[in-house]
Parts: sequence; structure tokens; C-alpha cells
Amino acid sequence: MISTTEPKPVLLGFARGDDSLAAWLATREAGIEVIPYHLYIVPNLRFVEDSRKFYEDFFGTPILNLPHPSIFRWLGALVFQPPERAAVIEAAQLPEPTYEELADFIRADLDLPAAWNADGVRAADSPNRRMSVVTHGPKREHLRKVWIVWDWRIADVRRGAGAAQLPEEYEWFGRSVDSLDFRFLDPIRRHAPDDYARILVVPARRPGALPP
Repeated sequence: MISTTEPKPVLLGFARGDDSLAAWLATREAGIEVIPYHLYIVPNLRFVEDSRKFYEDFFGTPILNLPHPSIFRWLGALVFQPPERAAVIEAAQLPEPTYEELADFIRADLDLPAAWNADGVRAADSPNRRMSVVTHGPKREHLRKVWIVWDWRIADVRRGAGAAQLPEEYEWFGRSVDSLDFRFLDPIRRHAPDDYARILVVPARRPGALPP
């Protein structure tokens, strides 16, 4: 899908899941150099950082670790923020960057103005994504955006990912974490209580106080 005459390397949004893992392996197999970047939804979660560092070792390359655009929206809505932070956050008037703007920031920082931005999005993921492929196609020249494995089925993804290790949260909720709703938070609370406390920004308890 990316011609051998195109500028290289390509950026790759790497969510640590099977789709983005298959996209990275397929791109590497095609002889295309990848600059991977990961978007965290909460900084320094232990289970996320462990798997990100595993893949850095597995592929032998650093993975850029950047804030997910959703963070700015959640902060603006004061999600899981203690009251004493509200005035500061509201005064900051934080921007809400798009995925395209984030890719442009990476291109500018790395001096790769024409780099393609790839990811592991598949048309079969949801009706909205299938409609997007039907309407716009898997390759958008004006955005320098491409879905590497857009037409793969889940069986193709599993074969493409091969024997590479998936993150431990696949055992908790069957995918990599990408939101803060109950389907993710409850398994994290049960399996990674320290990370759950970090997500909630739990203050230190008074001596003798009951746990939440």
C-alpha cells in the first residue's frame, strides 16, 4: 500500500494491541522502516509501561511515548481530578489536539514532513470504521494517513502477530486499554490496584482511615 518510492521511514501509531502489532510486523516484513509512537491515557501505569518496554526490546527500537489526545478532553472535563485542581485546569484552557495534529507535531520534531502515518485500524473493527473505508478509502493522501491492515480479519491479525507476546491486559479484558470506562477500570482495580490508585489520583489516607 505504501510504494517503495515513497519517503521513509513511516510513523506507526502503536497501541500495543494485536492489530497494531500485526501492522508493525507486516510493515517491517515489507522492508519499511518504522518509527513507532504510543499514546498513553494515564502516565506511568505499570502494566502499560512494562509492555511498551517489552516491545522496545522485541523490535530493538525506542517507542515514542506521548499523551493521548483524549487526555486533554478528560482534563478539561475534570475527570478523576481532585477539587483543588479544578481552578488551575479551567484557567489553563487546554487545547484538544486531533490525531492528525499530533502526527504533524511528530513529523515536525523528527524533521520528516512527508512521512506517512500508519496504524492498525481495521474496517471490521466497527460499522463506523467500515463506513470510513467505504467513503474515504484506507489511504488518505492529503493527510498522509494509511491503514496498513484495513482489510484483515481477526484470524489474519492473529497469524500476522505470530508468536509475539500480547500485553497482560488481554487476559483482563481481551484488548489493550484505551479508555477509562468501567469495562477497563474494574479489571484494573482487581488486577493492578496500584495502577488503579494512580488513575483515580487517590490522596494519601489518614492513619487509621478505612480504605476506599
